[in-house]
Amino acid sequence: MRFHLVTLFPEFFASPLATGLMGRAREAGVVEVSFHDPRTFSTDRHHHVDDRPYGGGPGMVLQPGPVVAAVREIARPGRILFLTPAGRPFTQALARELAREEDLTLICGRYEGLDARVAELLPLTPVCVGDAVLNGGETAALAVMEAVGRLVPGFMGKEASGEDESFSAGILEYPHYTRPEVFEGLEVPAVLRNGDHAAIAAWRRGEALAATLRQRPELLDEAPLDRADAATLAALPRERPGRNLSFCLLHYPVLLKGRKCGASSLTNLDVHDIARISRSYGMGPFYVVTPLEDQLRLLAAILRHWGGTAGPLRRDRSRALSLVRGVPSLDDAIAEATARAGTAPRLVATSAAWPEKKRAAPPLTPAKVRDWCREGPVLLLLGTARGLAPEVTALCDGRLRPLRFLGDNHLSVRSAAAILADRILGDFC
Repeated sequence: MRFHLVTLFPEFFASPLATGLMGRAREAGVVEVSFHDPRTFSTDRHHHVDDRPYGGGPGMVLQPGPVVAAVREIARPGRILFLTPAGRPFTQALARELAREEDLTLICGRYEGLDARVAELLPLTPVCVGDAVLNGGETAALAVMEAVGRLVPGFMGKEASGEDESFSAGILEYPHYTRPEVFEGLEVPAVLRNGDHAAIAAWRRGEALAATLRQRPELLDEAPLDRADAATLAALPRERPGRNLSFCLLHYPVLLKGRKCGASSLTNLDVHDIARISRSYGMGPFYVVTPLEDQLRLLAAILRHWGGTAGPLRRDRSRALSLVRGVPSLDDAIAEATARAGTAPRLVATSAAWPEKKRAAPPLTPAKVRDWCREGPVLLLLGTARGLAPEVTALCDGRLRPLRFLGDNHLSVRSAAAILADRILGDFC
């Protein structure tokens, strides 16, 4: 593997590239490194390689000429990476992909960034090593070189050790122990000392899943899991912010045809499906708001009909519908949610449209609502007919951005409820 570093500071790499496995790999010829300083190609008598940005703004921008010339000097640049916060995330999967290359060129950004025309002249792959801003791309380049280099045959002392680590199987790594057997009263787990390799493998898998659920649950969305993994995860204690989240389905006040404010009729399907969604995602009570007495009587009849326990279908449906609370007004729903939690809930509006006011606060993201659920109760208001009335949205602490806002988003309220629950809570909350 040949790494070609385009950097203004070649001296930055002297110690890291001469140390440990990387140093030994270079001595053995497993890894080669060359340096290409854009200052060498500057046409300025002072060897400047940066200038002020067009359009104004703080800082300086790397000029395209010296950088392009430095890359073109490389006989076989291979794949060209540009280390930048605006790049694609650098993952173990990408490291494996890059390890199949014979040559990699890494452009280390500095200052406010690189002139955008470089990306039009060279086939760049922007890469980001994390959601933090560094002084330059040199630190990021070292991270890429280590992650990729250790996957090159001959780099590691034991080839398997490069893959049996965090992220290699899509999840975090299990905890490690070594001698002494007891340290300050803490023992090495007995399973690791009994010589049963199958039991050790099972313990390690379980611990890896537990660490991932605890520290990086988002990794589980793409991790290759099987039935045994699912059972392990289901048995683990986990954060349950969904308990603080409740749907509130409003049939009044809502917008009707001609943007008039009025009441709509409840439907059996909405009640059933949103109740089932609420139970599946471990949510709190599901409030159905209607001031119409005949509609409240209809809701009560639906709940009575499914209130028995005969047969698995009826039991499952009964458990879901036990979450339903029929109330005559939004104020009643708020009062009941307050009594349940001991504190008033935040109100979050939903809509298929963006706010019309130009100076309106940016809509909430699902992640923000999930954070609110960790702090206390949240009522997620769903409008029937043509949406929530303005007087309702005016009461809210925030408004979720529309679903599928890049195209047609004409969803039924129960379909929107399912998508919202999944985006806010996912499979692991």
